[in-house]
Amino acid sequence: TLGTITPQHLLANRNALLAGGIRPHLYCLPILKTEEDRRALLDALRTGCPRLFLGTDSAPHAIGRKETGCGCAGIFNANAALELYAEAFEEAGALEHLEAFCSLHGPAFYGVPANDEVVTLRRETWKMAHSLPLGNEEVVPFRAAQLINWRMDG
Repeated sequence: TLGTITPQHLLANRNALLAGGIRPHLYCLPILKTEEDRRALLDALRTGCPRLFLGTDSAPHAIGRKETGCGCAGIFNANAALELYAEAFEEAGALEHLEAFCSLHGPAFYGVPANDEVVTLRRETWKMAHSLPLGNEEVVPFRAAQLINWRMDG
């Protein structure tokens, strides 16, 4: 098994995409899966498997490109990807595997040196912005206007 896993596939399921109508800012490919599938991904995190690693697949499509009859697939998560991964790893009870998933497994697989810089995440609740600037437009981030339980220092 080899794969990258996005924060949205760890933290949301297709019910979030479809509950109360279609939520275009949760539309991505591959499409969000069932809750059973999401839980299986969390189970995989607990193994610490070195062939699973971070892959945000972040896609900053402007609001007008998402909220249309044929909206673009993709979720913007780059503004808080590490914080979102920390939430998923905490839910999975696998925080001890977070650093390797985010920083070591990918470089090892591709045969490149791991980055030697360090970031620090701390448990602190904050509210994600409803939207963020994207040139002259705006993008809606994953978990817009929701509480996030981790924050990166700096």
